[in-house]
Amino acid sequence: MLRLARGRVSALAGGREGGKQPEGAEAQPPLVLLPSEPPGSTAERILQRGIFEIDGRSCDVVLSNSALRWRPIQPERPAAQAAGNSKCDFVSKEEFIELKDVFSVKLKRRRSAKQQKGGTLMGITLFLCMKKERNKLKDYTLNLNNISEDHCASWAKHLKEILTEFSNRPKSLKVLINPRSHKKEATHVYYEHVEPLLKLAEIKTDVTITEYEGHALSLLKECELQEFDGIICVGGDGSASEVAHGLLLRAQMDAGIDTNYILTPVRTPLPLGIIPAGSTNVLAHSLYGVTHTVTATLHIIMGHMQPVDVCTFSSSGKFLRFGFSAIFGFGGKTLAWAEKHRWMSPNQRKDCALIKTLASLKPEDCEISFLPTKVSQDSEEASRNEYRTTESDCENQWQKVQGHFLNISVMAIPYLLAPGALVPNNRSNSGSLALILTRNTSRPEFVKHLKRYASFKNQFHFPFVETFTVTEVKILPRNNSGYNTGDVEFHGTSRENNYPWNIDGDLMEVASEVHIKVHPQLIKLFGGS
Repeated sequence: MLRLARGRVSALAGGREGGKQPEGAEAQPPLVLLPSEPPGSTAERILQRGIFEIDGRSCDVVLSNSALRWRPIQPERPAAQAAGNSKCDFVSKEEFIELKDVFSVKLKRRRSAKQQKGGTLMGITLFLCMKKERNKLKDYTLNLNNISEDHCASWAKHLKEILTEFSNRPKSLKVLINPRSHKKEATHVYYEHVEPLLKLAEIKTDVTITEYEGHALSLLKECELQEFDGIICVGGDGSASEVAHGLLLRAQMDAGIDTNYILTPVRTPLPLGIIPAGSTNVLAHSLYGVTHTVTATLHIIMGHMQPVDVCTFSSSGKFLRFGFSAIFGFGGKTLAWAEKHRWMSPNQRKDCALIKTLASLKPEDCEISFLPTKVSQDSEEASRNEYRTTESDCENQWQKVQGHFLNISVMAIPYLLAPGALVPNNRSNSGSLALILTRNTSRPEFVKHLKRYASFKNQFHFPFVETFTVTEVKILPRNNSGYNTGDVEFHGTSRENNYPWNIDGDLMEVASEVHIKVHPQLIKLFGGS
């Protein structure tokens, strides 16, 4: 059976004798892939055939344009002996890998500790991206052992030619690292875990470590991007939001659109990849189904992409920014407090922000207008909300809701969190927004609602929570009562009379009504398969 070597890149690239397993590498038995339906068809073209040693056995290996197959070479045995040995029959079955799972091909050589180049040829190593448990991807190796230089060179040449035909895979990437993300670990995460895999896949990179807030945005608006096949952000939700906004803003500038008044934005041609390395990595978790650096990197290397809806945010007719989600009320106040206390550790800052905001929990008096696609709330449940007032505009179907709200969320993507999601739908390219309204209620009931986000229970099954599926929404705060965070006040009594918004983990302060509109599939993000 096929046995693929587990381990990190530092272990895989080693042709040196006596190499030790890197610290942190998995000490598990090798993965065994059992034969299944081969990927071949009548149209499959055979490119090469030869003999290699695989997992200690001499094998007849066949390379086609879509798969690599092999069968152990068995010595001739008397018919009666062969018929009585079912184990041999099983071992001699054909096994295969699909070439779409291969991301690098290298000649394997044995080198001494002092050698950097050359060495004794051992064969060919194929590096594969394989699915693991819980949405994780992992890099594995398959060794084809043969000491013939000409034989291995010919096979390696054919294999590399096949890999170049996967046109969706990036060849050159612009990398933006936020060194202040989380515990200032982003730079270490990139150079220790991401860069080795990108080098192994022979992807060229141009790395910039940002120096100040807004640096990535300024760079994307000015630098030449034609030579790159994608942009990579190493950081948290705030960093990813800034880079996505910068990419889309650059696309509007290149299209000659006035960036002060963006009504119908154009798509950005460059995909965005996110390496999770921040205090919050909800966006990365939504893309990959897990917060895992190697998984994110392999999705980028393999060219897995998915189109994603994006929102435009505007106020008084003037464009403010692009984003994937917005939270007003409790979520905005919590982020505002946290941003004013950056000197605290990430976990302490997050906990204190929640406690402080809960201690001063107050609703916002708002008027919310929205253009629905369909109302996800059950009509029977809606009838129980006696405080709800809705006005409909028959001409364009706009609806209006007024009242006091503790929290208002508007999201274009699912925003997955283990074990559930922040929104009731699970698609990132549906062309619609999830509007979630949390009406005024007691502090204990609101805390109970918040706790549901970290459990398998449905956080929307509360009488004070309403959900709608919309394409546009306008939120107008109407009260003048301030919100005191201890040493910072917001809303009506704040110094600038601004209201804090949480846009993808990035703080935005606006003094008046905010208009949010979804634009289908405006950007491609590395992720999915």
